[in-house]
Amino acid sequence: MADIDNELEERGKVNRTLWFSAVILLAVVVAGVWGTVAFVDKQRERELQNWEIRLGIVANHRKESVDNWLAEQKKTIASLAENASLQVYLTQLVLETSENGSEISSVPEAGYLINLLNNQAVISGFWEPEEPEVRANVARPGRAGIGLTDRTGRLLVSSGSMPPMNPAIRAALAEADAGVSATIDVYEGLSGEPTMGFVHPVFAVQQDGDKDNVIGFIVGIRTISNSLFPLLIQPGDTLKTGETFLVREDNGLIEYISPLADGTSALKRTLSGDDRLAAAFVVGKPGGFAILNNYLGEEVLVTGRKINEAPWYLVREVSTHEALSETNNRLNVMLGVFLLLIIGVSGTLVAVWRHGTSLRAAELARKYKATAEHLREKSEFLRVVTDQQPTSIAVFDKDNHYTFANRIAAADADIDQDELIGRKITSILGKETSAKVRSMLDTARQENTQISDVVTLEDEGRPRVFKSDIIPLRINQKDPESVLAVMQDITDVVAERQRRESMLRSLVSTLVAFVDKRDPYSSNQSRRVAEVGVAIAEELGASDKVIQTVDIAGNLMNIGKILVPVSILTKTGELTDQEMEAVRDSLYSSADLLEGVKFDLPVAETLRQLQEHWDGSGQPRGLSGMAINEPARIIAVANAFVGMVSPRSYRQALDMSKAIEILMDGADKRFDRKPVSALINYLDNKGGRERWSHFAEMPEDLSAENDE
Repeated sequence: MADIDNELEERGKVNRTLWFSAVILLAVVVAGVWGTVAFVDKQRERELQNWEIRLGIVANHRKESVDNWLAEQKKTIASLAENASLQVYLTQLVLETSENGSEISSVPEAGYLINLLNNQAVISGFWEPEEPEVRANVARPGRAGIGLTDRTGRLLVSSGSMPPMNPAIRAALAEADAGVSATIDVYEGLSGEPTMGFVHPVFAVQQDGDKDNVIGFIVGIRTISNSLFPLLIQPGDTLKTGETFLVREDNGLIEYISPLADGTSALKRTLSGDDRLAAAFVVGKPGGFAILNNYLGEEVLVTGRKINEAPWYLVREVSTHEALSETNNRLNVMLGVFLLLIIGVSGTLVAVWRHGTSLRAAELARKYKATAEHLREKSEFLRVVTDQQPTSIAVFDKDNHYTFANRIAAADADIDQDELIGRKITSILGKETSAKVRSMLDTARQENTQISDVVTLEDEGRPRVFKSDIIPLRINQKDPESVLAVMQDITDVVAERQRRESMLRSLVSTLVAFVDKRDPYSSNQSRRVAEVGVAIAEELGASDKVIQTVDIAGNLMNIGKILVPVSILTKTGELTDQEMEAVRDSLYSSADLLEGVKFDLPVAETLRQLQEHWDGSGQPRGLSGMAINEPARIIAVANAFVGMVSPRSYRQALDMSKAIEILMDGADKRFDRKPVSALINYLDNKGGRERWSHFAEMPEDLSAENDE
């Protein structure tokens, strides 16, 4: 009996132990499930934060581009309004037409203002090419232009493509009458194009800022489809449903003022300001981030920014399906796997916990040892490989401490490789040099993209030039801001290039001097053509490559004259057709002579195209329009100008105004209009007439001969 009682008591103890163990296991399972769900939710929240940052970066970049564009347009109109010559001529025009009752066409100042407005319209983009003519006696309204009005808003003069006045323009004139600039918000122009404008008051001379001395207004109107709307496209954007557009609020409604991804044109969609609408959320809370419905009713992630220079809001959105579907699928799979693992581990834990613990510990120790050995071998291999490279290679953590450096990097720092690890960059490279490197490292981290540049660093007072590549590594979550810096010393390469350029420049000067001696009447012409051509190229904002090509080709354009007999070059009478052809062909000879010279620039091809005409009527290949390279189009204008305003053996120099008239007659026929407009602007507003007035003087040696 006692044995039975002892057995029952022992079984009771075992059952109680099993029940206690079951409760503990259940608590562990519940905690595991809760922890897994919490982890998945946290990952979803983190993914949303990443998208907020990602969309915000794009929104900031596009907002900056739009603000810069608007500021540039306002600056163009304001600088024109502050032009002293324009203020004087507009004052005279207002007096003649308002007080004396003169016709605008009879006032001499009107012509100057029209030429000035035409040139500025072409250069600054407030100009649209004329539409093809139609057989109808209906005047086509202009789409863009710049105009001048008196203080009452009466249009006095304008560029040739100026659209007619409308209520929006007159409302902006009323606002500018207070002495401040005004913006004509986007509206649908007469041609259906999205159009906007800018108004700036014109003050009497030396009375800027005094609203009582406003004499008129300058109005700039332009279409924006090809200039503003492309700025909304983020370079390198790979999102299929990512979209950036502009909206504005109008009496509680949201108006979409830029084209939409579904094909809706600008200004063609207006929706209510419902809080569930993504664009309405941006208007009410610019800078916020939310999950809402877009204009098509689709759920999107959205953020936005307020445009500083206009009453607009920039909206950046992407569909939640594209942004989060992959993450949700991954997290759901992760959640299912974790739950299955928790259940599986719980089912086997009781049976194997003692034996399994010891086996796992031993296995983990073995794997840890093997992994550590493998990592050591990999690290050693990496060091051996990088030490053989001729470039400096280093890795920096988020605080700009060295975490890796190859042999060259350590040699540049003049310190042992192992001692370099953990040191801060400022303690190694010095204050000025480290500041430049730190700036590149920080930029690469902030933009999360590779930064490549050529930098000059001081090394014991000697400048050294490096080609630098800074690459964000994003190794892991604990160290997301590690950066790889690869720097190649190209000091000798740069020095050799500079030496070659110096030799080339000396050769050009020698050849030009030789040609000038053979043709005294054209002495200095090539130098002058190069000088005028460079001024035109800079006025157009051309690239450095184009400016260098214009400079070298302009200087060498007459080198072919070494093949022309001196008797022709110095002939004082009128040249025969055969002699004129010999002089013209010298341009092709210049191209042939320089064909084999390696300039790293299209010098020979530019010389070969100098006699091509914009309308295709030139020689030798009949090229037209943009098929003629930009340097050739610029030099053609510069060469014609210098030739006209310089004296020749058979004629005196032409007046600059006459030369301008001839160039304008040849615009869009023989010459590209843009270089002609840039030259006129430089002559009238940048001191070009005074700078080049000496072109009309006869060379001293020839002047002495004529006196004799």
